[in-house]
Amino acid sequence: MCQFATGFHLAINERRPACPAYSRVDADMTDTQIFPKLEIPETIAAGPGPGNTDARVLASFANSGLADHMQADVLRGMVECKLMLRQLWGTDNLHTFGVAGTGFSGLDVMFNAILPGDRVVAFTNGTFSGLDGLAIRMKAATAQELAAEPLNPQAASVTVIEIPHGTSIDAATIEAALATHAPKWAFMAHWETGSGRTNDVRGFSDACEKHDVMGMVDAVSSLGVADFRIDDYPGIVAWASCPQKGVCCLPLTYAPVSFADRYIEALKAGGARSYVHHPLLEARHWGIVDGKDVEAGSYHRTHSGYAVAAFHEALRITLQHTVARRARDYAFHEKVLRQAVTAMGCEVTSDMTSLVVLNLPGDFAGREKELVQTCRAQGFGIWPTLSEPVQVRIGILNLLTPAAITDIVNRFAQAMRGLGAKVDQSAIDAVLARHYRSAIAAE
Repeated sequence: MCQFATGFHLAINERRPACPAYSRVDADMTDTQIFPKLEIPETIAAGPGPGNTDARVLASFANSGLADHMQADVLRGMVECKLMLRQLWGTDNLHTFGVAGTGFSGLDVMFNAILPGDRVVAFTNGTFSGLDGLAIRMKAATAQELAAEPLNPQAASVTVIEIPHGTSIDAATIEAALATHAPKWAFMAHWETGSGRTNDVRGFSDACEKHDVMGMVDAVSSLGVADFRIDDYPGIVAWASCPQKGVCCLPLTYAPVSFADRYIEALKAGGARSYVHHPLLEARHWGIVDGKDVEAGSYHRTHSGYAVAAFHEALRITLQHTVARRARDYAFHEKVLRQAVTAMGCEVTSDMTSLVVLNLPGDFAGREKELVQTCRAQGFGIWPTLSEPVQVRIGILNLLTPAAITDIVNRFAQAMRGLGAKVDQSAIDAVLARHYRSAIAAE
């Protein structure tokens, strides 16, 4: 029988086992590769998202003590987040809370009320609403339909209305589809970051209300950016967003969701084929139990005290700024960016206020991905579109200052010159000066 300390010393330092029990350990260690410490440099997140997390949010994350996920301060933070989320959404919905994860986690919780065979109309007009449509088909597919094509089921009960890339979904299209198909559920993205287009949420709500359909909305890109109150849209019973765009928190914290009473009643009647992403079970952890707010929730799954602290601070910052002021700031700075890239010869095709989607000048069409990769290599994180036609996307999430926008504009201008474009810097400077001089004077 060997002594552990002696055997370990011999196995490591003399490269031979002290006894047969260590021979396999020593062999494994000879194959172990220890990589250098990962150091990720700071970059400008100037794409559709994730956005730039505020330093105060990062500090709240990093400075939180190591706490049990059911510790009193963690639970109190969750209750306060729930209450702040109701203000951010503009709702009296009791079932308003955060889902641990990214925006897709929140959407999955929302879609879990859809059961196999449910009749659904889904409107898609870009990459991400298209993925939502796929998720809906997976939820609504029968066992046979899912088995026939597991990764892309063709659920007969789901009608997908595909709107071309770069085109918004309008009220007439929504009205016609709901009148024709008479679904139980209808779905639409509020803002589609795939092409930077906003869709008619008022027309969607009105049509859902008229045809007695329960509307679901992907508000991943609009919450915390646009000025709206979800209680003003009674035809929509379920909303889902994400932490890393308008809320400007870390990508892996909490995706905000909000469900009206009608959605909850439908869920209670039909159930959900999920445990972790069950809307009612998730709600209980946030102190929403049996239709009432309670001081602290019951255990559902392990939450992170660090994430709660970061999310709490992000919501505080958003509400201090106010939704209305933030929406005005986004609209103002997007206008400056839009006019600056137009002065470079680009054509803007988007109508969102946190994202500019553009076509390069005709002579440079087809070089969009080359331009994006060049910018990323220089710490300037812009994006191409993820579906055809390929365009360039420049975002301003949490970059709402003249200095930030000026930096983005000048970096993009330099990248354009790198392609060989003749960019008139004086024209760009004139755009920046005109808008920001007047803004400074107004203050």
